[in-house]
Amino acid sequence: MILLFAIIGFVLLAAFYGVGIYNRLVTLKTLVAEAWSGIDVQLKKRYNLIPNLVETVKGYAKHEKETFENVTKARNQAQSATTVEGQQAAENNLNKSLMNLFAVAEQYPDLKANVNFLSLQKELSVVESDIEKSRRYYNGTTRDYNILIDSFPSNIIAGMTNFSKAAFFEIDTDAERQNPQVKF
Repeated sequence: MILLFAIIGFVLLAAFYGVGIYNRLVTLKTLVAEAWSGIDVQLKKRYNLIPNLVETVKGYAKHEKETFENVTKARNQAQSATTVEGQQAAENNLNKSLMNLFAVAEQYPDLKANVNFLSLQKELSVVESDIEKSRRYYNGTTRDYNILIDSFPSNIIAGMTNFSKAAFFEIDTDAERQNPQVKF
């Protein structure tokens, strides 16, 4: 009789433990989705600034049509990305295009002094900072979620209930990997 109660007690404890792991997986999956939503909001702000920035530069650099087309194309690709991996590739392309746009702007001293251009550049800088913060939060929640999926015994529960690892959001540009140049 005591053995029967011990077995029932063990089964109940194991069931409660399994439910606890499942609930933790659900919580972390929800946090990953919420974190991605935060990135999406910041990216949309950025995408809304880009046409204004392009139009401002266009007024000064009329013969840079290819640069403007590349920025617009990269923006559209980034907006239509549907996966984390697709978003990463699109953001890398958009960052390159924006760097080219700012390189064009460097050639026009009047543009660099334009109040509207400076305001847009400042706004973009703030949004880029917010994107970085959102990306860190997303990657942190993704890390926690992936660790739980990989750890024993939660990996058994994750496998049985079809939880899969989430992808990290890392923008890989050559400019981010290089040391910044300081010019006086």
